[in-house]
Amino acid sequence: MTGAHRRLAPGRLVIASHNEGKVREIRALLAPFGIEPVSAASLDLPEPEETGTTFAANAELKARASADLSGLPALADDSGLCVEALGGDPGIFSARWAGESKDFGVAMQLVEDALGKAGPETGRDAHFVCALSLCWPDGHIETFEGRSDGTLVWPPRGQQGFGYDPMFLPNGHKQTFGEMDPDAKHAMSHRAKAFAKLVAAVF
Repeated sequence: MTGAHRRLAPGRLVIASHNEGKVREIRALLAPFGIEPVSAASLDLPEPEETGTTFAANAELKARASADLSGLPALADDSGLCVEALGGDPGIFSARWAGESKDFGVAMQLVEDALGKAGPETGRDAHFVCALSLCWPDGHIETFEGRSDGTLVWPPRGQQGFGYDPMFLPNGHKQTFGEMDPDAKHAMSHRAKAFAKLVAAVF
């Protein structure tokens, strides 16, 4: 996004996600700013098909769809796990690896199996990426990205967080995102880093 940033006024903001874990994290991040978050699911907004080839493109597509349909500003997140030894997979397809049932136990096993096939010497470096797009009903859009680097552990550890969190050990830490207290994760996650850029620009 080029040009001047636009300030976001207090009031209702659609969280353009049907993923309760993401909605919960974003709601917690928004709490200090006088914003009243409403989820796309609670407004019965459909989930658009994610046809973008990057996290940013998919976040923008989801934000535009929710802003158009609701007439409210909308914030969308597209995020995923990128594993270096797998050529960046699952990447933008991170949710799809969990299948129709959104079972991330299955998705984590698929990642582990793919690493196993790559051989015992395969590195386990990985990173999470988060793109946050904020779109106004008039079509103005701003996008911010954050990244967290770490390594993958097996078996998965912890019941906190969601998605691939239990197998992701952020660099410099002894707990996986799945073991961390939510406040500790919020302080340093890829989503928190993207959110900090958004806050600096629009609040």
